[in-house]
This record gives sequence, C-alpha cells and structure tokens, in this order.
Amino acid sequence: MTNFSSLSLLPSILKELDAKGYLAPTPIQSQCIPHLLAGRDLLGIAQTGTGKTAAFSLPILHRFSTNKVILKEKQARAIILTPTRELATQIDANIKRYGAGLNLKSVVVIGGLRRDYQVEALASGADIVIGTPGRVMDLMRSEELLFDQLEVFILDEADMMLDMGFLADVEYVSSKLPKARNTILFSATMPKIIEDLAKKILINPVKVEVTPESSTLDKVEQKVLFVDDDEKLLLLHSILKDESISRVMVFCKAKYGVAIVVEALENANVSVGEIHSNKTQREREKALSDFSSGSIRVLVATDIASRGIDITHVSHVINYNMPEDATNYVHRIGRTARAGKEGVALSFCGEKDLPLLRNVEKLIEKKIMRIVDHPYHKEFLIKPKRNKKWRGKRNRK
Repeated sequence: MTNFSSLSLLPSILKELDAKGYLAPTPIQSQCIPHLLAGRDLLGIAQTGTGKTAAFSLPILHRFSTNKVILKEKQARAIILTPTRELATQIDANIKRYGAGLNLKSVVVIGGLRRDYQVEALASGADIVIGTPGRVMDLMRSEELLFDQLEVFILDEADMMLDMGFLADVEYVSSKLPKARNTILFSATMPKIIEDLAKKILINPVKVEVTPESSTLDKVEQKVLFVDDDEKLLLLHSILKDESISRVMVFCKAKYGVAIVVEALENANVSVGEIHSNKTQREREKALSDFSSGSIRVLVATDIASRGIDITHVSHVINYNMPEDATNYVHRIGRTARAGKEGVALSFCGEKDLPLLRNVEKLIEKKIMRIVDHPYHKEFLIKPKRNKKWRGKRNRK
C-alpha cells in the first residue's frame, strides 16, 4: 500500500496525518493496520523507529470513534503497557495528535507523577489508558482503574519489559483482563520467554515481522573511537569543542556514569541535562523539553532513553559506554537521523569493550568505521575468539 488513504481510515485521521506530513505508511503500518482494523490479535516484531506507535494507535482511534460507547466510572476501553514513563508519554502525545477532533480521551498513568491527579482523570473513565506496569497494577488493586469494558490490550516493547524485570507484572495485569479482547504484542526481539508469553496471551495471532530499512541505518554515519576508559571524558570534551555538533545524546551504561559525565560537562560550561531512573518524572520531562527546544546542548542518559524518545534534531549520538546488549546499539543510534535527516553515531570503545563491539557488528552485519586520528587513540590487541573445542589432553595429577 502506497498511502494512508488506501487503509480505509477515518477522514479526520487522514487529515491529521497529512497535516503532519505523513503520507505513506511504513512497512509495519501497512502490514498491521488492516489486520487490527479487522479485530485480529497481532504479534509484531520490529525495531525502534519503524512506526509501531501509529501501527497500533491508528486502528484503535478508528475503531473507537466509529463505535462509540458510554464509559462507566473508572473504566478503560484500551490499555497500553509500556516499560518506561518516557515511552508512555510519547505514545499519549501521538494518540492525541492523530486523534485530534475525535473526542476520545486518553490518560497516562505512570510513577513519578501525583497519583491523585491520575485517579481524578480516570474517575469518569477513559477510552485509552497508557501506563507503566507498577502504576497500572496499583490502580487496579485499589479499584480505581477497571476493565469491565476493555476491548484492546497492547503490550509495547515486550523485550524491554523483560530486561527491566516487569514480566511478572505484565502477566498479572493480563490475567485480570477480560478474556474477550483483542491483544497486540510488539517486541524488537523475540527471546524464548517472550515467545512463550505471546502464546499465552494471544489467540490465533497474525505475525508481522519488519526489520529496519537499510536506509535507516545508512543515514547514520557510524564511527568507533578506541580510547582508554580513564580518557573518555577528555575525548568527549575534545569532540564537543566542535560547535557544529549542535544537539547530542550521550549514552552511559549506568546512572552513576551519567552523574560523572554531567558533572564534568557542567564544569566545562557545557549546557547539559540528564535522564535516568533516579530522576523524578518532572525532572526527566524538563530535561527532554529543554533538550528538544535547544535550551541545552547535551542530554546524558542511560538506556531508559534509548526507546520512545522522538526528537527530530539530534545531530549526534555518543555511546560513552558500549551497550551490554547489542540490540540497544540500534535503539540508541536511532535517536538521530530521524524525520528524513542524517546523523552521526560515535562509539567510545575501551579494551574491555572489544567483545561488545564484536557483538554489535555481528548484529548490524557491518564493520563500523575506525577513527584513529583523534588525540586519545589507543591501539588494543584484538584477540581472536577462543575455540571452545579442547585440543590436547589436560595434564592431570
């Protein structure tokens, strides 16, 4: 399908898509939307940046608008579970954008914000509730969020839910929902435990698998810089001296690493914000808002910000630490080169990071360009992978 009008969506939805310049559906959208409009359960496998949010939200908006119901108190017609607060608010923003004028109500329920405000917003019911597992379970248990009128359950970024330890919470929420419902599960990867979950909660699902278009990664100029760990801050400072590097996301592997980088940049008079699990939701939203508006130049974050952050003018992504999970590399660099623009991804690689670099290059099936002409370059001995097969006999006493 070559345009959204061929998907039989409501004219008001098409108008909003057109106003935003979205004329042609992505592969995940063109394959998912017809099945979801038909009410099928769906298992979607797709990386970040492929357009998953519109793939599931457009059919819901169409369906709920063409089949209005009178919501009872505290009831929800759809629940969307996400692993992070940022992703929840991003999905809600997109739903409000696509559904402008449809008179449908969406509510975000996440930790880090006042619970009483969320309870008040749910009191008269909501067509769509987007939330993180902890807060959703809290509201369910206190009976301030009810699902007697539930029609659709969506689990987004299921593999990230697993990584963050939310699987038991997801299973609890799912077990309390009406059996007669449509269920949609999206995941970037499909480990055995997520495959088992899909079999448990989906009924005769359509499976849609879409890999990122090669052009998506091709738009990102990927480079790796070899450097000792204790000189990474010096390398970061030297890179940021280039003022043409206008808006930068720096990814660290842990929140204590974020704090070290932020302090160093502040001492160097670089405008910087931070996102990690120790920050309140208001602090995280302010950092994102300041970064999006250009008030700050650098946003330092853990992988909590590698998905669900849609900022169109990120010029550079810097992997201060190589990701432990190679799939997070794709998510991280997907924060740049958005909305048809190009971007640059720089990865700092210490000696102990060499296996992680190999894992990334195996995943993306590409050798990342090596940059050696920087002042902190180090030559590391790249050891060949050991053959697991034992050659020769052990010398036993």
